[in-house]
Amino acid sequence: MKISVCIPMYNESKVIGSTARSLSEYMEKNFVLPDGERDYEIIFADDGSTDGCADIVRELDLPCVRVVGYEKNQGKGCAVRTAMKAARGDIAMFTDADLAYGTEVIGKMAETFAHNPDSDLVIGSRNLSKDGYAEYTFIRKLASKVYIKVLCLVGGFRLSDSQCGCKGFSHDAVEKIFPRCEVNGFAFDFEALLWAGKYEMKITEMPVSVKVHGDSKVHVIKDTMKMLRDLLSMRRRIAKAKI
Repeated sequence: MKISVCIPMYNESKVIGSTARSLSEYMEKNFVLPDGERDYEIIFADDGSTDGCADIVRELDLPCVRVVGYEKNQGKGCAVRTAMKAARGDIAMFTDADLAYGTEVIGKMAETFAHNPDSDLVIGSRNLSKDGYAEYTFIRKLASKVYIKVLCLVGGFRLSDSQCGCKGFSHDAVEKIFPRCEVNGFAFDFEALLWAGKYEMKITEMPVSVKVHGDSKVHVIKDTMKMLRDLLSMRRRIAKAKI
């Protein structure tokens, strides 16, 4: 089961070299077949960075690592969509450029798909793990939970964590969902999940915990308001769409 690991990045030069090396080391240890064939690929999607992070990744010349992207910054949703559409794996997942959920989450994702062969999506949930928010301050944890609750009420989401930055999709789900996605901002997760619901896909939740808590690029008030507007627009658009 080949897995594609997609990493959106925007001006991540401080961490991206370490991230690329850590990912490569983990994948070489865990996703190389006995005959030496590599059963993985790592795709970095450059969201119009201006700090040379794409060149940092390329210059490392790591096996099965490639960079896709575009010149003008569009938003995390566009970066994830670009990487997922370029993915060739039987399953494709995305996680954050600072490896907030560690590298072991990749193996856990593959195992969850293997144990749930009828699942179309596997989504990480911090709320299903007792240490899901281990690296968050109390205020950050509270803000995150309230943020998710508000978005779920508006978006009609019924699972436990819509905004976890770690989600996996079967190849068929990738092909059906991501060509139809349009949202470039932080509501892109919800859009993918709404399309999954439209196609009546099976979603399995997987407990995850935050291992690294870097600086958030979310501006809580401004981005929450934009996400709410995006959600209302998405729900109307997807409800009317034909499949």
